Amino acid sequence: MKILVVEDSKFLRVAVERALTRASYTVICAADGEEGLRVAREKLPDAILLDMLLPKLSGQDVLKALKRDPATAAIPVIVLTSLSQKNAKQLEKDGAAAYLEKSTLTLDQGSESILAAVKAVLTDPA
Repeated sequence: MKILVVEDSKFLRVAVERALTRASYTVICAADGEEGLRVAREKLPDAILLDMLLPKLSGQDVLKALKRDPATAAIPVIVLTSLSQKNAKQLEKDGAAAYLEKSTLTLDQGSESILAAVKAVLTDPA
């Protein structure tokens, strides 16, 4: 399974990449929205972890572009954000499969919430 991580924070990107690699996923990374969109279209990952606050192209714009493109529309997108829960409804409307608040991530404890979200969207038949 191939996972694309679109995150501008190098620390978080590396931590998530390590956790996913340890869980036997193949990980591709992108550091900004434009790169994330380009890589998603080139590599067609099985799932995408997408930060909302990105340079060049916002996460929300990336999400909308992915869902408009027939080649990427079916790829589940897990949104990573430091924005509050009240944005979750809008993100779901825009096509996000799951929503994780960065403040609740426990990367030092094995990234269980990220791994659980990835596993859930990859096994969800919807």
